[in-house]
Amino acid sequence: MKAELPPLVAPFRGERYAAKELSALIAPPYDVISREDRTRYAARDPHNIAHLILPEAPSGGVRGGGGDRYAHAATLLAAWREAGVVRPDPAESVYIVAQDYAVPSGERRTRIGMLAAVRAEPFETRRVRPHEQTHAAPKADRLALLRATAANLESIFLLAPDPDRMLAQALVRRASGVPAARAELDGVGIRLWVTSGDQAAELARLAGRAQLYIADGHHRYETAVAYAREEPSADHVLSFVVSAGDPGLTILPTHRIIFGAGRDATKLVAAWREWFEVGRVAPCMDRVERLAELGRERTACIVAFPDAYDVTLVLKNDAPLDDVSDLATTPAVRALDVARIESLVVQRILGAGTATPSLAYTPDPHAAFDAVRHGRAAAAVLLNPTKVRDVFAVADAGDVMPPKSTYFVPKVPSGLVIRAV
Repeated sequence: MKAELPPLVAPFRGERYAAKELSALIAPPYDVISREDRTRYAARDPHNIAHLILPEAPSGGVRGGGGDRYAHAATLLAAWREAGVVRPDPAESVYIVAQDYAVPSGERRTRIGMLAAVRAEPFETRRVRPHEQTHAAPKADRLALLRATAANLESIFLLAPDPDRMLAQALVRRASGVPAARAELDGVGIRLWVTSGDQAAELARLAGRAQLYIADGHHRYETAVAYAREEPSADHVLSFVVSAGDPGLTILPTHRIIFGAGRDATKLVAAWREWFEVGRVAPCMDRVERLAELGRERTACIVAFPDAYDVTLVLKNDAPLDDVSDLATTPAVRALDVARIESLVVQRILGAGTATPSLAYTPDPHAAFDAVRHGRAAAAVLLNPTKVRDVFAVADAGDVMPPKSTYFVPKVPSGLVIRAV
């Protein structure tokens, strides 16, 4: 008889800043903080979480410096605990977090999720499913920090399928009343509530009813699994769980900007006619709205060239995709808009020039257009966002997406809660 696995999601006894206003103390996840950003966040307060998640050696060493910076993070955390800067909560809890934000169109949304402890177990159990490839260097860095501090200083971001929306509805009910803490981070308003006892247990049960999918934090999750092999009692990881049915859940597309001279738009368009229905965008038309309309049923993109030469590409129903050798081989990935456009559009532009090309990414369509309009780029490719169901399909197939396929917003802030392991 197959042994029953332990619950996937559990409450935990978190540590939090004693302050109720956290704006000067929190930061984005470590992997989206540039060197300049790190300096900025660290300067806001001597106890800003950036001092721990991106530690510097006591002598003022730089990011990526000597190994003693991890020990320094542990020393700092111990000092903050001793001084009462961070304090343990009295009971095992889950932490409801509401983030109020605006998408690039200006529309305002609220995403509600919960911070809880999730089992750190190998992907082979299929209870936590990835959709991205990971790399050794970031995992080695995060493992060194985890070993030194014995704490989850920031969370991973997980999606719960929640088809009946029971989790989403329960979180909305708990996100009411006076918050235990508030913050504002880079234009995002943040509110946090602490829930303990039977209500926390019920939220954990709802969040862990089925498999969970990693949205952000693949490296941190794999690091937690590796650490659990070393320390079997450290078998959970701090996680922010959001219902896939939450109306505030947003994935932005990551548009491609191509630099390098010598792209002949006319020749590229002629070649694309094999796969795409080709059109033009009227000067007065909103590009993002037009792209959403074109991509409702089929793969579509807009390619912007200099001189306001904007082309719409809509994949033909009978496009000979089987003939495209560099397109992904598994059905789940071959079906992705981003995989098709990367192969048939972006790679064709990169290979069409006389100068060595380079590629940049942005979730902001206006930044992509501006780079072309102002002569800084040879072309920009605008994509529609990847859908949550596509993330699930790729993860369910045991596959991974192309790089820069998803951009979940807003990012989950670091420093709201710390979890000792």
